[in-house]
Amino acid sequence: MNLHTTPHNSRTARTTRGTRTTRRLAALAAVAAMVVAGVQTGSAVATSADGNGDNGGASAAPTTAAALGINSSADRATAIKSAQTETASAAKALKLGGQEKLIVRDVITDARGTVHTRYERTYDGLPVLGGDLVTHTAADGTLKGVDKATDAKIAVASTTPKLKSAAADARKVIWAGHGGKPVLAFETVKTGVQKDGTPSRVHTLTDATTGEKLYSYEAVKTGAGHGQYSGEVEITTTKTDAGFELTDGERGGHKTYDLDQGSSGTGALVTDDDDTWGDGTAGDRQTAAVDAHYGAAKTWDFYKSALGRDGIRGDGQAAYSRVHYGKAYVNAFWDDSCFCMTYGDGEGDKKPLTSLDVAGHEMTHGLTSATADLNYSGESGGLNEATSDILGTSVEFFADNASDTGDYLIGEKIDINGDGTPLRYMDQPSKDGSSADYWDENLGNLDVHHSSGVANHFFYLLAEGSGKKTINGVDYDSPTADGSTLTGIGREKAYQIWYKALSVYMTSTTDYAGARVATEKAATDLFGADGEELKAVSATWAAVNVK
Repeated sequence: MNLHTTPHNSRTARTTRGTRTTRRLAALAAVAAMVVAGVQTGSAVATSADGNGDNGGASAAPTTAAALGINSSADRATAIKSAQTETASAAKALKLGGQEKLIVRDVITDARGTVHTRYERTYDGLPVLGGDLVTHTAADGTLKGVDKATDAKIAVASTTPKLKSAAADARKVIWAGHGGKPVLAFETVKTGVQKDGTPSRVHTLTDATTGEKLYSYEAVKTGAGHGQYSGEVEITTTKTDAGFELTDGERGGHKTYDLDQGSSGTGALVTDDDDTWGDGTAGDRQTAAVDAHYGAAKTWDFYKSALGRDGIRGDGQAAYSRVHYGKAYVNAFWDDSCFCMTYGDGEGDKKPLTSLDVAGHEMTHGLTSATADLNYSGESGGLNEATSDILGTSVEFFADNASDTGDYLIGEKIDINGDGTPLRYMDQPSKDGSSADYWDENLGNLDVHHSSGVANHFFYLLAEGSGKKTINGVDYDSPTADGSTLTGIGREKAYQIWYKALSVYMTSTTDYAGARVATEKAATDLFGADGEELKAVSATWAAVNVK
């Protein structure tokens, strides 16, 4: 989530409108053949995982989520292991080169038996960055389609560098994520601290033949009890010999730690004597922990019941949360390296960054890494950030919490701007002064937190439609680029379509044109090629100028 904008390496959108349209129409020609389905004060009431009391836990995944692809963690592990034994035949079927090998990252089987297998590639033993792909295989074994991060042939003249990297820890890779001819490259990682105090881990790709800098991105993704935001809520804790701890045994063992203004490690696991946590104010250190713990639980429950996903990686294992990071740190972030969410306390009279939509946003960065792994730069970076806003907002609606009702405003509770305004507006993103409402050829040059506006706008329009309306007491007025009037299909269908597109059709290099294709395929899978949902998806992308 963007709180203080962090600049990222960006790229210029090079694809012409005609090429974009041709590519989309070509992809849509195959859609019909790929149909696989018919479709702020109060006290925290703790629920311990020792069997005492209701866990307030995740409900079983409903039938409406079935076509998204439901795999238990055990089934997923078995499917991945099985698919890995077949990678040689899969590479042959895909006509990959003899020096290429496939590594299975994920396998999702949907309600109609179609198997979506996500692969990474290697070339002569080297990782191919930007070479990921997803195959879609019907229940009878027929290959129905493939989505690739690049269509380029993976080959280089030599895997022996002509130059020597200055960094001792550089690794050799094949870089194929730029849309051109793959090249031998060095990948280096520089760690440090960003201007606002967020940890930094910058990955840089350098041509191993010419020394040219090819690409760079920031790997740490920022976001912008008695909970300060969530009010009196039930949280799942664990009883110990000494009292209670913030460990959620019902949701993969999620733990919440207090960093005590530190900036490394995990700090101390939050504990309590009587299982009553926080007092609803920032003055009690447990309050922020309650909100973070609750937000993680609600996000887990949303993934489980609404999307049929067993945790961030689909493996039943939880991430962990850290609160009270740094001194006057006005941000929150997700870090793949620790598989954790981290929250600052704000500065002065600012509030801790632990509101429900922020928690959902940060956990969803982990979900994106575990699925499409959208590059955090250019248009794909905007889609990465938008995915966190889209599902973070969906978590807020899903939680149905009277103290933090669902809305299409991002970070409205934490008041980072100091004037009561939210960080971002999904109905009309440009109201924040920086985000884009509609696609244009320069969109990829914006910071990813601002290029995300187009996808945020798409999601709002798809769910709610255009024009003036009031939802949960908040007034919205969403425009369209083409002057069209849209009727929304509802939030549930909208987030199901987005998640399916993310989990089985998008790749690391997906741009906005690719997102349109991916969501049209997802809508076809879920609701049929003749469904109103597919028509709505297409009309809504046109309304934000993605054609």
